[in-house]
Amino acid sequence: MQTATPTPATTAAPIRFFERAQRAVGDESAATRALCSTCHLKDLCLPCGLNGVDLERLDGLKFARRRVKEGQALYHEGDRFQFIYAVRSGTFKSTLNLRDGREQVTGFQMAGELLGLDGLAAGKHASSAVALEDAEICAIPYAHLSELAATSAELQHVISRLMSREIVREHSLMMLLGSMNAEERLAAFLLNISQRMKARGYSASEFHLRMSRAEIGSYLGMKLETVSRTFSAFAQQRLLEVDKKHVRITDLPGLQRAFDLRVQ
Repeated sequence: MQTATPTPATTAAPIRFFERAQRAVGDESAATRALCSTCHLKDLCLPCGLNGVDLERLDGLKFARRRVKEGQALYHEGDRFQFIYAVRSGTFKSTLNLRDGREQVTGFQMAGELLGLDGLAAGKHASSAVALEDAEICAIPYAHLSELAATSAELQHVISRLMSREIVREHSLMMLLGSMNAEERLAAFLLNISQRMKARGYSASEFHLRMSRAEIGSYLGMKLETVSRTFSAFAQQRLLEVDKKHVRITDLPGLQRAFDLRVQ
């Protein structure tokens, strides 16, 4: 399995909290930006499915916002688990450190998705998270979220759904690595990115990949040369056009049909 070469991670900046309910009067624009109920990602992130009193309670939750520079680690494998992180902007990669010093990419997260749930089981993070571009996150203390969930069956359901989503993601990765050839893996990856971009209001057929070919290969269990060769094969089949990290899917139904035929 091809693994990406790790880059030195910078020390994570300290997380500073603020109470959204205690902002000064007149600072309405900043307060509005901070509320989960008014966030443009609320249908994808933690508030998804909540309304009324439950959403008001979530709005009152003590949390922190933080900017993360490209290449900076949000947290490291083995760090104590304290927060669930909601990505407000940018893209992250999750990685595991192998014994020989290499890293294995286990996932890519974008705006509206959560990081840090891997720390629930053992009380420490089982992976690292590194920004692939300048990003911003909301850090939600899990202890506070648990206290809030104890008073709301709906919020408990939301947290359970988020954990289930992580399980589904793990199963999808196992299917990619265990039963698909190179073209199937890359097609599945591109279709997944396409669907996620569409859900965020962006083009489903044209997007810029924030991860490198080596990182894609590490995630999909492919050598770098195989990733490049498969991109070229798709271009020759006129399924897509590639310019470095910029991808334009010229035949989205064709890419989907080719993938469906292979996995049936």
